[in-house]
Amino acid sequence: MRFHDLLKAQAYPNCNQVAKEFEVSWRTIMRDVDFMKCRLNLPMEFDPRRNGYYYTKPVDHFPHLPLSESEVFALLIAHKAIAQYRGTPFEHPLSLAFKRLTGQLDSSTKYSLGNLDEALSFRPFAPEDTDLETFEILTRALKERRVLKFQYRNLDAEKAQGRRVHPYHLACVDNHWYLFAFDVKRDAMRTFALPRLKSPEITAEHFTIPKIFNISEYLKGSFGVFKGTDDYEMVVDFDSWGADLIRGRKWHASQEITELPNRQLRLRLRLNNIEEAERWVLSWGAHATVVRPQALANRLRDIGSTLQSRYQ
Repeated sequence: MRFHDLLKAQAYPNCNQVAKEFEVSWRTIMRDVDFMKCRLNLPMEFDPRRNGYYYTKPVDHFPHLPLSESEVFALLIAHKAIAQYRGTPFEHPLSLAFKRLTGQLDSSTKYSLGNLDEALSFRPFAPEDTDLETFEILTRALKERRVLKFQYRNLDAEKAQGRRVHPYHLACVDNHWYLFAFDVKRDAMRTFALPRLKSPEITAEHFTIPKIFNISEYLKGSFGVFKGTDDYEMVVDFDSWGADLIRGRKWHASQEITELPNRQLRLRLRLNNIEEAERWVLSWGAHATVVRPQALANRLRDIGSTLQSRYQ
């Protein structure tokens, strides 16, 4: 589209010029030029005297790119996913981006999107209200590999503490945004929840992410975002009601499901901590029974005793 705009403005763009603007190889732009000429049949020619391309005849609009049924469906899912950020600072820029993305679609595709719009929806539970300015500062620090300073309040702590980190990765897990970063003072990786991260500042200092770091490997044994150092085999049995809700979902990369009599099932996971698993098992109420580890069963028993006393 940028190349098309330059052609319409009679700016005589060439591959090197556009490649520098987008910070890609000139070969990438050359492939785009071939696509425009051969696939989209745009009347483009190269003028050696001006060292750039031009349109040999007027082109009013960039050609509509045909979309398959699956691509139309994917666009709709993207549109519906924006609902997760309704009422947050992200809603407006995401909506604008989607409008720009679909602005070039032909009428039949827009009609298909309109019909499907009534058939599908997202209903996110308690989406997080993340500050857009903070988010933009973090993503810039990630992109430029710059050391970051901010104030952070640990969970259940009264006061925030100053942190100096190397930001490695941002992730949205279960409607919550987290920054995964190397804490310089603590000489270790830490996970920071964005709502408790305040006053971020990008420093002039650069850093390098270790080649061995991979977010999937880093969280391999975690049930969510908490990184433990233990090795637990968690086994939970579900009654027939719970089993119907467990089946057909990917709860963890290590999961193994065994069918039991009377439509019950057993879920087996390999985890490096039980803190997050504790809250998850509790959410199933009496429909789940921990078989092992005993440490998790003991924690649930103690919580049960506390709740019984509280509501007696």
